[in-house]
Amino acid sequence: MFFRNLSLFRFSEAVAESLAELETHLEEKRLRPCGPLEQSTRGFVSPHGRNAETLVHTVGAYTMITVGGEDKLLPGSVVNEELAARLQKITEEQGRRVGAKERKRMKDEVLTDLLPRAFVRPFRMYAYLDRKNGWLVVDTSSRKSAEETVSEIREAIGTFPATPMAPEESTRTLMTDWVTHGKLPAGLALGDECELRDPAESGAVVRCRRQDLETDEVREHLKNGKQVFQLGLTFDDRISFVLGEDMVVRKFRFLDQVLDELGDTEADSAAAELDSRMALMTLEVERLLGKLDEWFGLPRPQDR
Repeated sequence: MFFRNLSLFRFSEAVAESLAELETHLEEKRLRPCGPLEQSTRGFVSPHGRNAETLVHTVGAYTMITVGGEDKLLPGSVVNEELAARLQKITEEQGRRVGAKERKRMKDEVLTDLLPRAFVRPFRMYAYLDRKNGWLVVDTSSRKSAEETVSEIREAIGTFPATPMAPEESTRTLMTDWVTHGKLPAGLALGDECELRDPAESGAVVRCRRQDLETDEVREHLKNGKQVFQLGLTFDDRISFVLGEDMVVRKFRFLDQVLDELGDTEADSAAAELDSRMALMTLEVERLLGKLDEWFGLPRPQDR
């Protein structure tokens, strides 16, 4: 259940207090099956898996939630093929061409006929709320998916003023400075990948993989005006990740030292194992987010 990406939002202390009845609110928006004529549905499911009922899993100040969904798989090519067959039948039997308005009505009829027979693909999006520090962490690198998760929470509880990251220090400028001069904050080390771009519109892009970032070759690109848009980093020899200029943490991964600590714990049930993994993950992420706040300035919203 370790997250692979961290899309970040912050909320105030008053919002954190309002989350006391979160599970009750989520219950009112529990995922329901996709209806015969629906293309998709969204709602909340249990973080414990398919057969569990509880909609939250809480360890200390951290609460895990899961947005679930069902999406009908109905490719446009299938719809168009069926529509073409019906249009051809009219042409052959009635000897006339179908106008735009009738064609649209026929396409709606095709959708109505095919949707009940379409395959259903399940959807899951994991997130957790850190009530102590005011973080919402969503396991996605997609801004759209992250914002949809916020919208689902907001719809469930009525209001949820969580703000996306707007760092006080330019992420791009600071990361570029780290690579240019090789001076990083204590505990932080360069990884082996980055994305360099010319900030001008349609400018050149250089992507490095499995590359020593402290070489003259990389620094030459920076001297020529490119900036760091994504940067691979290692934190305290415990976490590796790629930080984007949008403050999204991608390719989040625990290193051997952390995994060895997890292996030393014993869990006698699935719930206990989830407790152990969640506690380890959230505490390590809390340390990282505290440093990101320190380096870039990611202030928690204040209550008015």
